[in-house]
Amino acid sequence: MLIDAHQHYWDPARGDYEWLSPELKILYRPFGPADLTPLRERAGIERTVVVQAAPTIDETRYLLDLARNEPSIAGVVGWVPLLLPNAPALIEALAREPKFKGVRPMLQDLPDHGWIANPDLAPAIEALIAHDLAFDALIYARHVEYIEIFAKRFPTLRIVVDHGAKPPIRYRQAGFQVWKDAITRLASLPQVHCKLSGLATEASPGWTEDTLRPYVDHLLASFGPARVMWGSDWPVLDLNGDYLLWHSVATTLLASLSDAERAAVFGENAAAFYRL
Repeated sequence: MLIDAHQHYWDPARGDYEWLSPELKILYRPFGPADLTPLRERAGIERTVVVQAAPTIDETRYLLDLARNEPSIAGVVGWVPLLLPNAPALIEALAREPKFKGVRPMLQDLPDHGWIANPDLAPAIEALIAHDLAFDALIYARHVEYIEIFAKRFPTLRIVVDHGAKPPIRYRQAGFQVWKDAITRLASLPQVHCKLSGLATEASPGWTEDTLRPYVDHLLASFGPARVMWGSDWPVLDLNGDYLLWHSVATTLLASLSDAERAAVFGENAAAFYRL
């Protein structure tokens, strides 16, 4: 089964997407399963993991409501206020939903780069572990030292790095080595996986296979095919690409893998990681 391990649905009228403004014209409209279905079907993608796009419990419940009536949604990664005293109880309640598979704090947007290393997160993270839920890390290279502290503090927590830690593809000469070193450090942590997603968004317009190849090659060399999962990051992807193009380019960039390794990256790893 082919699985898109990272995509979004939203409706701006809900009012809690702080980053989604009318200036982002191509994205500032509702996106739902009916919009993705023809793209999924042409790419052969059967199921998806829908990831939060607003830092609210209301949006998490909105996604779970969608998932109940949409067979193509295999799992939902939501948002929980992890530092609040009621976080463990919220996680326990959400874990009763069969398609609730993990949480994602929007670390890239937080002013404190070291927020994730706060020991006060322990009750919520221990609740995630107790309910066999996963953790999505939306980070840049600057967060790596804190993710290392976090991962070592909770060695049984399954962690996946979104979008290859968002490499500075537009500015390769300025930050390529820093990003490479950060990925190498992340990959040394055995419970950390990585999503092959979001790379087109970080590239300049007109990107090609060759533009993305050094980044894909390093992610695969670092994590190995058993800890990498393909995702679209649709519809954010539409800012600088499209679903079928990214799927085709990713397929080409992974052509050197064995059939079994490609099957893992394009579905089996996500199914195992998220307990789909």
